[in-house]
Amino acid sequence: MKGEHKLKKIWVLTVLILTSLIFAACSSDSANSDDGSDSEDSSEGEGTTVEIFSWWTGAGEEDGLLALIDLFKEKHPDIDVENAAVAGGAGTNAKAVLASRMQGDDPPSTFQVHGGAELNDSWVAADKMQPLDDFYEENDLMDKFPQDLIDLVSDEGNIYSIPVNIHRGNVIFYNKKVFEENNIEVPTTFDEFLAASEELEAAGVTPLALGDKNSWPATQILENILLAKLGPDDYKGLFTGDVAFDDSRVVESVELFGEMLNYINDDHASRVWQDAAQLVAEGDAAMTVMGDWAKGYFSNDLNLTVNEDFGYITTPETEGLFMVITDTFGLPKGIENEEETKEFLKVLASVEGQDTFNPLKGSIPARVDADESKYDEYGKDTMDDFQNAEALAPSIAHGSAAPEGFLTKMNQAVNIFVTQQDVDQLVNALVNASSEF
Repeated sequence: MKGEHKLKKIWVLTVLILTSLIFAACSSDSANSDDGSDSEDSSEGEGTTVEIFSWWTGAGEEDGLLALIDLFKEKHPDIDVENAAVAGGAGTNAKAVLASRMQGDDPPSTFQVHGGAELNDSWVAADKMQPLDDFYEENDLMDKFPQDLIDLVSDEGNIYSIPVNIHRGNVIFYNKKVFEENNIEVPTTFDEFLAASEELEAAGVTPLALGDKNSWPATQILENILLAKLGPDDYKGLFTGDVAFDDSRVVESVELFGEMLNYINDDHASRVWQDAAQLVAEGDAAMTVMGDWAKGYFSNDLNLTVNEDFGYITTPETEGLFMVITDTFGLPKGIENEEETKEFLKVLASVEGQDTFNPLKGSIPARVDADESKYDEYGKDTMDDFQNAEALAPSIAHGSAAPEGFLTKMNQAVNIFVTQQDVDQLVNALVNASSEF
């Protein structure tokens, strides 16, 4: 049995590396620099430098990371930092580099990884991570994160990483002026969404902006519908085998997905999510379903004002539910600067660290005791929803709910569905992909 378990770990890593390299090779928005060349103090002595590996190189996210590093340096001037961020490919380039390094027993001190399957079914399953239960106890963290979130970074009773932020995936952002000028109510049910879309289309406005040049934005719409139609428990049951992917509610969700796609922009396949958001900002489209990094894009990149230029609602029929995407950092096995890295993790886990990082990143803190005064109206609303959510649901599209093999197949099937809209074909593809669990 031990031999079989070891072979399984090797297989998991091999699949991860090959998949990541394929994604990186196929990515159309490749890096400006894929080698972390903008790192700091990388020439310092081994064991005294903490190497922080991520894909945070864009506006907002890079500012947040650099502010967090500055805070750490202020508290620990004797420890050097190497910012080993890898740009491009929406993280796929970084994941390919990370997979190669981990397989070669050359782990960074700590690295960005989404909580859930991306952490547990790859690096934990491959026995590459150290448990952090004692770290949580020593730093009084057990009651600082919601239990559902701790569960997302745990496997077989052990905790393996620390959440630094929370993004919400079940959000519709909309152009307030478009709705007001056309005297249309913002939809809260899918029937209302379809009715509003009819009115918007008649008024010459694209109802729903989609940029699926990368296929995950379309997958994110479908996962939102699945959450609405199945509820949080049965949505999670899809990934434990308790609910089948040919369940009647899944079929209903796929059918509704197809109806929504009737109202998207014609050039969706040539756009990325930022391009779709820009259509909403300019009033050419009314709505977009996107994670709340779009809020950061509206506010920071396009200089739009929350609740004046754009508004936000939860995706129809998911009120009280929270589709969670969390970036986390853990402690890889085999690093030589374990104590220094733990000091960085302490800063990252602290109220001060999270309130330094998240307002710049556009996310909210993972801690429940953060300082709300540091966040804007959207941030305050989202923090309240996060802390009082009926349930936290892991995102499929962002690697939390299901293994990477499943996500790859689902993205491919969704991409085909967007153009062909064959319900049976997509449902059968999801059933087949579930063999990856």
